[in-house]
Amino acid sequence: MTAVRPARTAAAPSSAAASPDATSPGVASPDPATPDAYAGLRDAVGRWFAETARDLPWRAADRTAWGVLVSEVMLQQTPVVRVEPVWRAWMDRWPEPADLAAAPTADVLRAWGRLGYPRRALRLQECARAVVERHGGQVPRGEAALRALPGVGEYTAAAVTAFAHGRRAVVVDTNVRRVLARAVGGVALPAPSYTAAERATAAAVAPPGDEDAVLWAAASMELGALVCTARGPRCGACPVRDACAWRRAGRPGDEHADRRRTQAWAGTDRQARGRVMAVLRDAPGPVPRAVVADAWHDAAQLDRCVASLVEDGLVEQVDGPGGALYRLPA
Repeated sequence: MTAVRPARTAAAPSSAAASPDATSPGVASPDPATPDAYAGLRDAVGRWFAETARDLPWRAADRTAWGVLVSEVMLQQTPVVRVEPVWRAWMDRWPEPADLAAAPTADVLRAWGRLGYPRRALRLQECARAVVERHGGQVPRGEAALRALPGVGEYTAAAVTAFAHGRRAVVVDTNVRRVLARAVGGVALPAPSYTAAERATAAAVAPPGDEDAVLWAAASMELGALVCTARGPRCGACPVRDACAWRRAGRPGDEHADRRRTQAWAGTDRQARGRVMAVLRDAPGPVPRAVVADAWHDAAQLDRCVASLVEDGLVEQVDGPGGALYRLPA
């Protein structure tokens, strides 16, 4: 496999880069009337990525399709700085789907640690078992085959197709959505839900060739993660700042602000569930109810959260001599 991170060489400017509307070298404002309206945008972002891309293990030349799939699941709603050490330890321990498929589920949940949303760990193990049973232990090619795996949706299937197999796919995460919303759509942030119009724009911007499409997917995601962030975007460091429709419009505010749901972490069921999971991960065996109860101050909320953890398959309740005991799945 070739590395996702490109060599540090500048791409040749496209014909769109010579547009008189562009005030940054090699960047043109997208013109939907031209055959390749977004070539200048892609070229500028690609050159920026060649110089600034982070050296991440799942981008390395020796990466595997399984390693890419694991990284994409771990990176859902979790920053790179937290994922990288867990990913490295995970891949050392379970380098192939068959290794994870055969692992005790309790060990899988302990290895997941504090990444959050531990149901992702269960889905990843289910995915590994399906890869072994259906595909001989090799991550399948093609978005349809990937989406048939447990826990693999539209985004993950596209990302694995691009970053593991080097094939064109329209890879759109929250970072890419934000870049396209601003640079092309002229709005501060995309709508709360992924729209058909966004999907059409993403498909139009993605280049037709495999290599160029993979580069665009990686580069646009990196731009959204490091520069075109949701809060405090660093427009001065953006390679397409002068062609950005949002910046040219005066950086208008978020028109969907009243539709976005925000929730504090402190006191939520997620926090309570996390406390219970931490107790069980650290315990050498089943834990009495009293020990679990010490993890959270609100008894009614704790009961609700423990019940939901049992229902989700993250915790098992077993009978003990003194009453109920709780443990990670055997």
